Amino acid sequence: MNVIPLFVAVPLGAAFILVLMGKREIASDVIVNLATLCLAILSLVLIPFLKNNNGVFVYAMGMWFPPKGINLVLDGLSLFMLIVVNTVAFFISLYSIGYMKRFTAKSRFYSLFMLMLAGMNGVVLTGDFFNLFVFLEIASIASYALVAFGVEAEELEAAFKYMVMSSIASVLILFSVGLLYGLTGSLNMADVAGIIQGENNLLLSFSLILFLVGFGLKAAIIPFHAWLPDAHPSAPAPISAMLSGVLIKALGVYTIIRIFFNVYGMTTQLSWTLMILGVISMISGGLLAIRQEDFKRLLAYSSISQIGYILVGLGCGNYWGLIGALFHLLNHATFKSLLFLNSGAVEYSTGTRKLEEMGGLSKVMPVTGATSTIGSLSISGIPPFNGFWSKLFIIFGLVQAGHFIITALTVLVSVLTLAYYLKVQRFAFFGRLREKWAQIKEVPKVMCVSMIVLAIICIGTGILFYPLMKTILEPAVAVLQEGTKYSILILGG
Repeated sequence: MNVIPLFVAVPLGAAFILVLMGKREIASDVIVNLATLCLAILSLVLIPFLKNNNGVFVYAMGMWFPPKGINLVLDGLSLFMLIVVNTVAFFISLYSIGYMKRFTAKSRFYSLFMLMLAGMNGVVLTGDFFNLFVFLEIASIASYALVAFGVEAEELEAAFKYMVMSSIASVLILFSVGLLYGLTGSLNMADVAGIIQGENNLLLSFSLILFLVGFGLKAAIIPFHAWLPDAHPSAPAPISAMLSGVLIKALGVYTIIRIFFNVYGMTTQLSWTLMILGVISMISGGLLAIRQEDFKRLLAYSSISQIGYILVGLGCGNYWGLIGALFHLLNHATFKSLLFLNSGAVEYSTGTRKLEEMGGLSKVMPVTGATSTIGSLSISGIPPFNGFWSKLFIIFGLVQAGHFIITALTVLVSVLTLAYYLKVQRFAFFGRLREKWAQIKEVPKVMCVSMIVLAIICIGTGILFYPLMKTILEPAVAVLQEGTKYSILILGG
């Protein structure tokens, strides 16, 4: 239990040390990768310990036990998110060793990166609303600076837009937290869940709506998505991968899951709200993606579409819907991070993001081309890759719940996804190699390693999906199915 605070303390400490490193690039590379590797390993090591402790650890800061004081909660859902966030963060930090050489102040980039990671881990682990908001802001402020890291006009404009919309979301979330505190006299999530059970209060419903809009903005759910298509393409490729792969999930999707399932409790109206928002995001994101000529902008709109799948699965509320939603969250973190790293590799070698200016790049960039193909097939739901199983489980959940129209739309959007990723492969990697790209080379080996391992994970989690379900997905689903019993588990612990 005493290792739980390390998920916040290690990245915070590393961020402080990295600021002092100055131009010592090798030392900065070593520190950030050691820190992220340790956190990734630690999250995996905790799996058997959590199972042996009835599925929950409660760490009380300063021995002030809940509902008083600050507490960190490690259960099946938070451990699942820690594994996703820290594993992806490690491969992105490894990729950054080569990619960030073109930027100055590499140690400052790493410092902001670790600060963002500390915020995400804090959001996942915290057991009270106030510290949820604090960690949310730490991660958000670091991400604003990272989007603007290139300090070109495009990056600064995108970062400003992102900052304004995210600040609006933060105000809504803080106002909702204030309403809950006024109604319950508590900020502890488990305590609030116990107090509001069975209550039918207009202010409670209003606070829930504020949370939905606020976290919907953080998750870039349509119609709250306007910041994402600018922020993702403008940021350096490692940050685009972090934003799409884990940030919008940790700050947006995870918080929606935790608060709606474990604090308020899911209702029929809330389930339908999530499914409707999910369907709108799925379809609109896919239609907007297929029209894009900018590689990274296409990936950004694709993220909106894939978040829709997760919401639809959550809205089902049954076992298959929930297992599919969480599995798709894990899968999207891997294949979308991989695809953004692919786009960064292409831009690194060619200097362009325009698909129509590319062509035949697989001949000179075989690793990037091959891993991009794997990522594209995974996100399109082609068997035996991981995306196939998560989408299939969501479809099982929809059929079991009797939502046949939404099932048909889910399948059609998957076909649409395949269409625009075939477009990417055709324009960027297949066909005739243009003369101006004949002399370019594959990206540095350390960047290739990250792409290769993420591609292997896409294949491996598709083939080994059953042990993965039993090990980390089912404990997370159990937390959601327990609903507001979360209150008894935490306060009893």
